[in-house]
Amino acid sequence: MLNTILAIFRAVFLILGGHQQVALENIALRQQLGIFRRNVRRPKIRPLDRLFWVCLRKVWKEWKSALEFVQPETVVDWQRRRFKRYWSRLSRHKNPGRPRTGADIRKLVKTMAETNVGWGAPRIHGELLKLGIEVSERTISRLMPKGNITPSQTWRTFLDNHVRDLVSIDFFTVPTARLRVLFVFIVLSHERRRVVHFNVTEHPTAEWAAQQIVEAFPEDQAPHYLIRDRDGIYGKYFQNRVQGMGIQEVRTAPRSPWQNPYAERIIGSIRRECLNHVIVFNDRHLRRILKNYVRYYQESRTHLSLDKDAPVTREIQANKSERIVPIAQVGGLHHRYERRAA
Repeated sequence: MLNTILAIFRAVFLILGGHQQVALENIALRQQLGIFRRNVRRPKIRPLDRLFWVCLRKVWKEWKSALEFVQPETVVDWQRRRFKRYWSRLSRHKNPGRPRTGADIRKLVKTMAETNVGWGAPRIHGELLKLGIEVSERTISRLMPKGNITPSQTWRTFLDNHVRDLVSIDFFTVPTARLRVLFVFIVLSHERRRVVHFNVTEHPTAEWAAQQIVEAFPEDQAPHYLIRDRDGIYGKYFQNRVQGMGIQEVRTAPRSPWQNPYAERIIGSIRRECLNHVIVFNDRHLRRILKNYVRYYQESRTHLSLDKDAPVTREIQANKSERIVPIAQVGGLHHRYERRAA
């Protein structure tokens, strides 16, 4: 082996002549690099090292023969990536995309979601519109979960064509702390989704239900149509009394609550946004709770079907110099947000 190495050195001396020192130094360096490569599997290459070989490739034709750590194709790939980064920086816009939502608005959206029971993106969007804050509903939906219930389209067409002359009625039950069951009767006007009347009883009858209709529509204020289900509580006495007021009953199909969607929707809202979070003691306590919720529902709560307005129209407060103040509603379960002078 030693004789072979010495023969190689003599051949190099004869070929290179006056460049013997450079050749020996080159051989010595390459031999040491071979030892280094055997002990280090993958040397760490820095960006400056890559740039060196990319530049060397442009000025030296035999650059491939000097490569030890990487393959020639790797250097070519470095050049391609450098080219892409260069033109990416040149083509980059100074102000890409739409402006980011401000931190104060993001904080306000988070506060509304955390301090109001069951509020989704549409509800928060409606509240922000009333504060003069223009943020898309899609932007809000990216910050919080979605939750929407779409009523039947067939019945919606019918209801929209008769909205000014329609009311819905329905019963729902509420358990008390003493394990009694109270019945709530509610009358809802389809126009502006306004609660016309409600009352509470422990023993509902046809006479009692008919009296609620009389109290809801005194004198000549009765609607043309009344939507209800086929509950046995609406007996002969109820039907005769309603007919005597000039109201035509529209009965839904058996076991088809979706045919009375507005009444079912407000009952669901009352449960989710109010009753599921309180313990009812008696009928007087329940009336007081419902009175507070109905006031919030009529005057403050924004509705998707009303273009994010409340049944009682709320004015848009556009003076952005005033601070935003939360006003507790329904015992703090919900809030109404208004602008007030600092």
